[in-house]
Parts: sequence; structure tokens; C-alpha cells
Amino acid sequence: MPINLDKDVDPKLKAYLNKYIDQRIMEASRQVYDAVNKKIKTVEDKVHSVELKAHKNRCAIIASKGTLDMAYPPLLLATGARSMGIEASVFFTLYGVNILKKQANLKVAPIANPAMPMPLPNLIGALPGMTSMASMMMKGMFKKQSVPSIKELLDMSRESGVKLVACQMTLDVLGIKQKDLIDGIEFGGLATFLEYGMGATVTLFV
Repeated sequence: MPINLDKDVDPKLKAYLNKYIDQRIMEASRQVYDAVNKKIKTVEDKVHSVELKAHKNRCAIIASKGTLDMAYPPLLLATGARSMGIEASVFFTLYGVNILKKQANLKVAPIANPAMPMPLPNLIGALPGMTSMASMMMKGMFKKQSVPSIKELLDMSRESGVKLVACQMTLDVLGIKQKDLIDGIEFGGLATFLEYGMGATVTLFV
């Protein structure tokens, strides 16, 4: 004889069974949900790791020299990269940190620099005041071609999102304080650049 649950089962038992079944269903659903989420998280972590190691459109530049003529290449390259939608970072080390100094007065020496467009014999280039004159002439040449000054390029770099990183070891060795440098920059060591550079498709040493 078939059992009619609605009539033959105690209402309290029926309510208990329904509650028990609902709890088991919810528990099973939660386990499935957690397992799926865990797998999704694992896949996302792997994808993120691959993206970091093979980051496209990233430029990592080292600025190691602090003269006027050598300050332009890294900053022009970095700002140019940002204008093309490329992520960029400049790591300033050795004399390159001078570019970041407040009120920096970068110069270019004419002596032993045959590549200068202003031909000057070494004997004349060694005379007092010739470095200042050569620096003034170079600034004038850049200004004539509407090339931004180093200060303007630094401002453009920060505004466009270029990461400007000063080498902390260099600051310690040269006795330069962080407060002596312009605002809006970061500080780090070799590991900082290497970690960033591992995901770069363009790496340059200037």
C-alpha cells in the first residue's frame, strides 16, 4: 500500500526532513561554489603572473649620467613612450641622480667632446668659463627647436605617468638626501629596476 507523505508522515518529522534536505542541498551547493571559485582564482593568478613576466608596451630606462646633453635622451624617450600609450619608468643611478635635484643646473663640458656641434679645440675648451658658455649655447639650440627644458621634461614625465625612480644606494654613497630631490619621485634599489625591467619589452641604458 503506497504511503501518502502528506497524510501518513508526522508533520514535525516532515518539517525536519525538509529542513535537513534543504541544509544538505545548500551545503553541497556551497562546496561546489567554493571549489569553482578556488579554481577560478588559481587560473586568474596564473594569468596575472604570465602578464607580469611578458608585459607588453613597457619601457625601462636607466639614466646614469648627469650632464645636460645626457639628461635629454632618457626623459624624451620616456615621455615619448607615454604619448604612445606605453608604460615607462626611468631609474636614475650614479651621476644620473643629479637630474632630479631641485634647481639642478646641468652643464655640458666642451673639452674632450668632439661630437659637439660647436667645434672647440681642447685647449680652448679647457679655459675657465667655456663649460658655462657651451652649456648656454646648447640650451639655446634646444630652445630654438622648441625642445622643452629638462625641468619641463621632468614635469611632463610626472604628469604623464612616467615612474621616476632614484637609486637609494647612489644617494647614500654621494651623500644626497631625499629632500634634495624634486617631488613626485620614487626611491628604490637595483631590485626595483630589475623587477620592473623583467616585464619590459624595451630596456635602455643611457
